[in-house]
Amino acid sequence: MAQVTITVDGMTQTHEVPPRTLLVHHLRETLGKTGTVVGCDTSNCGACTVLLDGDSVKSCAVLAVQADGATVETVASLADPTGELHPVQQAFHEHHGLQCGYCTPGMLMRSVCLVRENPSPTEDEVREGIKGNMCRCTGYQGIVDAVMAYAETTREEAGR
Repeated sequence: MAQVTITVDGMTQTHEVPPRTLLVHHLRETLGKTGTVVGCDTSNCGACTVLLDGDSVKSCAVLAVQADGATVETVASLADPTGELHPVQQAFHEHHGLQCGYCTPGMLMRSVCLVRENPSPTEDEVREGIKGNMCRCTGYQGIVDAVMAYAETTREEAGR
């Protein structure tokens, strides 16, 4: 067993984990962060995307021990105590960026990271930025529109 201390969605927790435990399984099974979904377990689909120290990563490709001392943001970090949607969630809702919803947690987190890195992405940059996250339902145009709208909202809120 290995001891890991990870700050997840603002709460620092220490746990003993088997050294081969994937971060996605630690998040879901130990910490109860079931919004982070297991998609393919091969890092191909991106459904399990989280932010690790601000960078988007596929949590099925990271061992929990590799996240020791790190900060992880899951889709649950977007939740507002009042129930108000986060701007990225609102944009996905308004622009039909989701259908079955399975890819949505990973898409949301990748979108947050993308807009943090590039507050004014072009449509091509959005398509490039989300290409590691698969969606089998939407055809992607709604997702791209949602990310563009989210970026615009973020710029407006920042006064840019």
